[in-house]
Amino acid sequence: MSRIGKLPITVPEGVELNISDDNVVTVKGKLGELQQQINKDMVLKVEDGKLTIVRPSDSKDHKALHGLSRALVNNMVIGVSEGYTIIQELVGVGYKANAKGQVLELALGYSHSIFLELPQEVSIETVTERGKNPTITLKSHDKQLIGQVAAKIRSFRKPEPYKGKGILFQGEQIRRKAGKAAAE
Repeated sequence: MSRIGKLPITVPEGVELNISDDNVVTVKGKLGELQQQINKDMVLKVEDGKLTIVRPSDSKDHKALHGLSRALVNNMVIGVSEGYTIIQELVGVGYKANAKGQVLELALGYSHSIFLELPQEVSIETVTERGKNPTITLKSHDKQLIGQVAAKIRSFRKPEPYKGKGILFQGEQIRRKAGKAAAE
């Protein structure tokens, strides 16, 4: 049996979970509301504040969907109760980030600034301290959306292995390569 799929999901206080007839799960909490369509073959049961997902058979497709369905619903429950935070660092001389409302302005060594408009569900904060790399902090209740936004920001200047410049997730280690001087 799926190790992840068989784990029950504890629904915390203040989180409301609704399951419709066509397996659309709606989760409401203090941070927002999320909806997700779960495969119609999966059976969702709520008992004593715990949600369990049961698969109908041990076929390969059902085994694959079992853990996926549980992970999607669990991410929704965590999102509306606690939320998700992603912190990114800008490493490079002259790299800057500035947030004005829902628009992020990035100066990444190109001849022009990059402007990115963020969805309303994602809140952004930029911090620039003297002697430290500028940071971008993203917060949202939707894990999938915040991941897509963070990946989009990172795609503007991916970290490179020679000098380590680029947009990194906080705590990320870049494997460094020796330059051509090491070849001699």
